[in-house]
Amino acid sequence: MLGILHRIVHEVNAAPDLRKALDLIVHKVKQAIGTDVCSVYLTDFDAREHVLQATLGLSPGAAGRVRIPMHQGLVGLVCERAEPINVEDAPSHPRYLTISGIEEERYHGFLGVPIIQNRQVLGVLVVQQRAPRQYEDEEVAFLFTLAAQLAGAITHAKANGELASYQGREDAPIHFLRGGSGVAGVALGVVVVSYPPADLEAVPDRQAKDPNQEEQAFRAAVAAVTQDLKALEARIGDNLPAEDRALFDAWILMLGSDSLVNRGIECIREGNWAAGALRQSVEEHARMFDDMDDAYMRERASDIRDLGRRILMYLQSDVPRVLEYPANTILVGEDVSAVQLAEVPKEKLAGVVSATGSASSHVAILARAMNIPAVMGVADLPVARMEGQDVIVDGYRGRVYVAPTSSVRAEYQRLADEDRELSAELEALRSLPAETTDGVRMPLYLNTGLVSQMSDLGGEAEAGVGLYRTELPFMVRDRFPSEMEQIANYRRVISAFAPRPVVLRTLDIGGDKPLPYFPVNEPNPFLGWRGIRISLDHPEIFLTQVRAMLRAAIGFDNLRIMLPMISSVEEVDDAVALIRRAHEELREEGHEVGMPQIGVMIEVPSAVYQVDALARRVDFLSVGSNDLTQYLLAVDRNNAKVADLYDDMHPAVLRALVQIVEGARTHGRPVGVCGELAGNPAAAVLLLGMGMDSLSMSAGALPRVKGVLRRISRRQAEALLEQALGYDNAAAVRRLMHEALEGMGLGGLVRPGK
Repeated sequence: MLGILHRIVHEVNAAPDLRKALDLIVHKVKQAIGTDVCSVYLTDFDAREHVLQATLGLSPGAAGRVRIPMHQGLVGLVCERAEPINVEDAPSHPRYLTISGIEEERYHGFLGVPIIQNRQVLGVLVVQQRAPRQYEDEEVAFLFTLAAQLAGAITHAKANGELASYQGREDAPIHFLRGGSGVAGVALGVVVVSYPPADLEAVPDRQAKDPNQEEQAFRAAVAAVTQDLKALEARIGDNLPAEDRALFDAWILMLGSDSLVNRGIECIREGNWAAGALRQSVEEHARMFDDMDDAYMRERASDIRDLGRRILMYLQSDVPRVLEYPANTILVGEDVSAVQLAEVPKEKLAGVVSATGSASSHVAILARAMNIPAVMGVADLPVARMEGQDVIVDGYRGRVYVAPTSSVRAEYQRLADEDRELSAELEALRSLPAETTDGVRMPLYLNTGLVSQMSDLGGEAEAGVGLYRTELPFMVRDRFPSEMEQIANYRRVISAFAPRPVVLRTLDIGGDKPLPYFPVNEPNPFLGWRGIRISLDHPEIFLTQVRAMLRAAIGFDNLRIMLPMISSVEEVDDAVALIRRAHEELREEGHEVGMPQIGVMIEVPSAVYQVDALARRVDFLSVGSNDLTQYLLAVDRNNAKVADLYDDMHPAVLRALVQIVEGARTHGRPVGVCGELAGNPAAAVLLLGMGMDSLSMSAGALPRVKGVLRRISRRQAEALLEQALGYDNAAAVRRLMHEALEGMGLGGLVRPGK
């Protein structure tokens, strides 16, 4: 039954629309468990009815016609309890409801399983038997798993209006896909699907501009894989048993077969590009093996998919991925990466939607730096069906509208226009200081890691760079950058902002930032080998980087070095000793390098409780609120399933920040915030009230934070902080701060519109 389940799940996921998915379910389930009826009821919450949308076994024409009032009958009981109902003799059950027109009273055995998504029962998957029947536990589990697969398809159908059309309602309410707010803002545009190399299932359909060229590329990739297999067989064939050598022959024959190759060429001639045609051909052939009862033959499906991935690798390496991006590109993917984001021309990138990640994941930070609205962690995102779709991205509320109606589009166009007006008003503040109404100046620094930003922001009239993420130049290469390459990179940012300070954070890899040529594979990377831990275990990497930083700053006096992921004073002592060693070596080599200020990031709970000891050892402190929140709340900030639990305005986080400021004050050390909390206009007011010395944020957040700081006094901020610290949940804190911004006429900083 497990094999059957996998095949059905695969077909449901590949279904082009909800109607096809429902038809597949009722046919396959009825056959798999040998039952007389299989049906799917979907809940129409507005009409308060359970609508029969697909059935095999009940009266013809019943689908779409039969409607059960909510909370009535056994179907209603399943929804009410949100758990399976397994009844041997349904007509004798007190909740049994006779439904006219489908002769349901003929059936006795009844099993209903809820279809649940985000704690909401979207419908019920039902099987029935003429004779009395108590369905087995294995059968209940079987239906439960399929119901979970259906939930995603139903959610997507609700979002794009497909479900409303099935239910025959033209005045359907507006639906949308829900995720987390990644970057505030509104974007309207056309989807371009971003997919990882050699991930065959993620390849979208795309129109072939030159079918002849696509066919040539397809044939060349197939020939290249054939040669690879022949070479591999010749090299290791003597060491293999005859049956394993035969596998190579089978693969080569498969690649030379008319069916697999010709089907791919046929798809190209029908208009699909080579990669999409490959995916289509491979999947059709693999599915034939998937449906076979013989276990050995079913395994051949994985062989076909493996061949497909090998061919795809050649298609992607030999044919450059040159895409034409629409004027308003919405980049959509299962897990959009920094490199994929950077591939889109800046002037054409309107928004980002990712099935994974959160507001503080790496790609969201980059999108915020580019002032691109983003929605992260859209768990039900049907990426393969999104290419070319018109969508609206609401980064304020974490919503994605697929194929929006004209009225929704008009309303969001108005809000986007108001957003631009507000941005223009805030832009007028660029040359003015971030100074409160009672004369308190709050230096605003820039968080960056993109050298390309320097030309745009080098003249920014703010305090400098509070966090330069040095790992990005490491991530876009296929090897560690040399000392000279690093010098050129660091000198560019140091010179662009001189004499304003530039804080270079030493290499912070691991967790959600792996290097392709230095993999760190751990079961729990966020609590593992990352940040300063890697640097101290590999002093050769750390010393090369520090040497490059010191040499890049020759002739300038604005370099600051910051150490990430500090969890103990010993780490600080060891890192400072290595920095001093690099300084002394360079002086001995004749380089006129200075000794910069050294700071630490406070992002681990142990550092909060040792802030006094840390402050004695360094020149400044900077709070990395993203990781600090993650570790304080024990919430993986990149996990969409627990994204709602991640909140950097949680009272525990606020109290930790207050403790950090107090600890730093005992030694007269300045303390700032360089996490995403600093770029939140509502949170910036609380940080001002705490007495933070500076805030560092993405470029897109600078005008918004400055706008709110120039409209409030420190005394007001202190009063709001005192009130916020009296609350015991983050929702109350946010409500307080949003109401305060509305009262100042700045509600548009935290919601769409002015």
